Amino acid sequence: MVFDYKDALVTIASVDFDNLVNFYINLLGQKPASFIPNVYADFQLPGVRLGIFQPKKIHESEFENSARSKLSLCLEVSSLEDAIAHLTTLGCPPPGEISIASHGREIYAYDPDGNRLIFHQGK
Repeated sequence: MVFDYKDALVTIASVDFDNLVNFYINLLGQKPASFIPNVYADFQLPGVRLGIFQPKKIHESEFENSARSKLSLCLEVSSLEDAIAHLTTLGCPPPGEISIASHGREIYAYDPDGNRLIFHQGK
């Protein structure tokens, strides 16, 4: 190993910090494990920590691009239909249909900032 790392997490930058944090609170059904208002929030999920941060003013332009993010947050669920219903309730219904993949069924959705969410139900 070239370096010694202690932990890993996925982070999402958002210029609309409060809106995105509230979306993930409602989506995941949990409050952030750590929270600094208007700065940072993180959620502890099985196998990964998800962080959301408000970029500093001098860096906001890097994150305001309206093009879809290349990030895909994959969440394995026990019921795809329940996940779709929950996303719809949150105002972010999946735009497509359930697809069949080699690993089971899945559907794509997008958070309010346009980051792709993949909900997967195993075979």
